[in-house]
Amino acid sequence: MKLIIDNKKCEALPGESLYDITKRLGFVNGKLSNDPIAAKISGRVFTLGYVPVREKDVTPERRTIRTAIGASGGVVKLLRYSDPQGREAYMRTAQFVIFLAIETLWPSATARMSCTVGTGVYFKITDAPDFSVEKLREKIDEIVASDLPLVRRKIPTADAIAYYEKRGFTDKANLLKYRKNSTFKIYESGDFKDYFYGEMAPSTSLLRSFDIIPSEEGFIFILPDIKNPDKISEFHDSPNFFSVYTEGKDWGELMGCETVSDLNELVKSGKIRELIRVNEALHEKKFSEIADMICERGAKAVMLAGPSSSGKTTSANRLATQLRVHGKQPILMSLDDYYIDRDKIAPGPDGTIDLEHINTIDTELFGIHLKQLFDGEEIELPTFNFKKGKREWCGHKLKLTERTVIIVEGLHGLNPSLLPVDLDPRFVFRLYVTPLLALNLDDHNRIPSSYLRLLRRTVRDFESRGSSVQKTLSMWDSVRRGEERWIYPFQENADVILNSSTLYELCVIKKHIYPLLTPIDASDECYDQVRAMVKVLNYVLEADVDDEIPPTSIVREFIGGNSFYK
Repeated sequence: MKLIIDNKKCEALPGESLYDITKRLGFVNGKLSNDPIAAKISGRVFTLGYVPVREKDVTPERRTIRTAIGASGGVVKLLRYSDPQGREAYMRTAQFVIFLAIETLWPSATARMSCTVGTGVYFKITDAPDFSVEKLREKIDEIVASDLPLVRRKIPTADAIAYYEKRGFTDKANLLKYRKNSTFKIYESGDFKDYFYGEMAPSTSLLRSFDIIPSEEGFIFILPDIKNPDKISEFHDSPNFFSVYTEGKDWGELMGCETVSDLNELVKSGKIRELIRVNEALHEKKFSEIADMICERGAKAVMLAGPSSSGKTTSANRLATQLRVHGKQPILMSLDDYYIDRDKIAPGPDGTIDLEHINTIDTELFGIHLKQLFDGEEIELPTFNFKKGKREWCGHKLKLTERTVIIVEGLHGLNPSLLPVDLDPRFVFRLYVTPLLALNLDDHNRIPSSYLRLLRRTVRDFESRGSSVQKTLSMWDSVRRGEERWIYPFQENADVILNSSTLYELCVIKKHIYPLLTPIDASDECYDQVRAMVKVLNYVLEADVDDEIPPTSIVREFIGGNSFYK
């Protein structure tokens, strides 16, 4: 069988895996920066353990071509750590090795994968009295050096449930009871079996670049540097971020909703409505507390930032409502109105304009206006005309009174370059809004906050902006790169980090997004992204409880019915 792997023509022998072929062709040289981790064939991601030509397909009685290989014409793209999907496969491999090491050293321990912390991922471990990072690292190094093959195979779902129940992994067993398919794909090494809802590397030996540092009640696994994967990334602690995430986890535990199977049980019992009411009350309490802090400080401006689909607009409006309770007169402003005229922005090397770059904002003018407002002067606010790509002056005047608080919303809201050096910092309150979803699929599989944001954005863009799923997904990697550069480095500068996620929204948003995703087939370029979204949603029970969600809810910003948009 003729293949073209990264533009190199070769012959695939019967029974030979992609990993075998890539080693034969010299693609594997012991460096994470160059070595393939997974492969993409006809728009889908495959493990390198995939066999393009099975021996059973080339017998005298049978001559067949595997579906993906046939659809791609034999073209295979190798995925490395520099590719987002390659990094995801690397992380799944790390998860497998970490949990294998913990199972070997501390069989009675309970380990849970939690949140991202900077360039690392936090794991919580309990019931391991003699736990130490040194022991864990030594065992992981041993597993990596052993070059253990990670074999994926299909087993009956009932057998997987029985295995997990026997091993005491009730979280996994309970989740699989909601699986509709009769079979389940699982990775195994020896007697240890696990799965992370996506492809992994073919061997433990590819886990080459990482570090582990101790943390409260567990440890942080530090990933390779994206630009130079042969080096470990520089780690910066995020205590404020971590504290807010931990608070969300505590509330999930209190509400009996820590995993998707817990959420499903609440849907089945009808207690999901109570969860919605408590979640919304918690948000309202937070907005009230933030308004108290702003007023106590005597702040004149709130700089509000957050990543895409974090609920910034609704948060700004709900905060404004709470400030009115204090007798304040809040005024909403957008940093978008300080965009520089499009024809005055120099394009990048590829000829395109990076609209997320801080240089597209007239930071000097914004700083001057803010200083003038704080000094009691009247200013004229600009308005950016997106159709013309130009800033306009429409006579919108603003002068602060003792009761005025301006809420400035925008991507770069926490960037210090927006504020003049001679501005009194006491008058500025920094608020960072982000959905830190404290809900796991199971103990070994977290649901990234970026996943929730992508669901939100897909539904909102389709229902309120007329954008197709394909268009939204095609922009996502670029959006994430902008966030990595312009938002995350400043999140710890915030006075308050607001967790805008809710434990209930996956079961609500499924009703809105599932019909948009299921028609997309393997011929579409975004098919693999859609598959990853659907994999999680397939385990979530849909809840028809939109009537319980208040019109001021952050969730309403995405599913519709938000009173701030009327």
